[in-house]
Amino acid sequence: MEENIKKYKRKLIFRKLKSFFIMNLSFISALIAIVPLAFIFYYTVSKGISHLNIDFFIAMPKPVGESGGGMANAIVGTLILVGLGGLIGLPIGIMAGIYLAEFGNNKFAFLLRFMTDVLSGVPSIVVGVVAYTLVVIPMKHFSALAGGVALAILMIPTVTRTTEEMIRLVPHSYREAGLGLGIPKWKTSFFIVLRTAWKGIATGILLALSRAAGETAPLLFTALGNRFWSTDIFQPIASLTVYIYDYARAPFEDWNQQAWTAALVLILFISLFSIAFRIITKSKYKTNQ
Repeated sequence: MEENIKKYKRKLIFRKLKSFFIMNLSFISALIAIVPLAFIFYYTVSKGISHLNIDFFIAMPKPVGESGGGMANAIVGTLILVGLGGLIGLPIGIMAGIYLAEFGNNKFAFLLRFMTDVLSGVPSIVVGVVAYTLVVIPMKHFSALAGGVALAILMIPTVTRTTEEMIRLVPHSYREAGLGLGIPKWKTSFFIVLRTAWKGIATGILLALSRAAGETAPLLFTALGNRFWSTDIFQPIASLTVYIYDYARAPFEDWNQQAWTAALVLILFISLFSIAFRIITKSKYKTNQ
């Protein structure tokens, strides 16, 4: 009896030591992942805060050789491009994810999953070339619409795979309850399963929008850029990422500083959008519960 008690105590001590080791290892790993992000944010803030003022948001870029000015056209252009990309890509990605999760036990679904995984690994510059071929060449000029198409292509795989995985996590009893009440399968998928999985799907949408907002290469082939004010989706349009690319390699110190400020504004924009989106989806989720 005493021997069994000693064995139990040794096992208990071993489990506690193993739990302590794993928990600390997880904490250290999380710290290693967070520290570089914190340094990037700190360095961007330290370099870009000096030119962050109201003129940066409401003023237009100054001509070459003049200091000052802002990037109002690029801020608005970025919002338009990301909005167009989301308007095109998010519905396609969500619908494809629903199909794969609810009706995807066939060869076409296998092919769709494979193509989605391949698309998620395609370099963004290749997507830009594809959008250039599909949109820019037929239209015979660069445009915000072409940029939106390129960003939409980049969003689709992330949203599709996230939607599929989140819907698969919904308990099957939810579907059975809907079907038991006589609700058609497609209505069950949309109004019960999709609403239940919405919180997880929102995370995928945030990742897709954040990636699209930070892309440069596809926009060089599609939206091109514009130093003047423009909100026409059928004309070239400015964007923060293209301005960062152009200003960072320019031989002017003022432009280099504005590139850092634009990078800071882009990070703040994505962070604020993520926080706001989280608050909205969280409140909706609680209400629906």
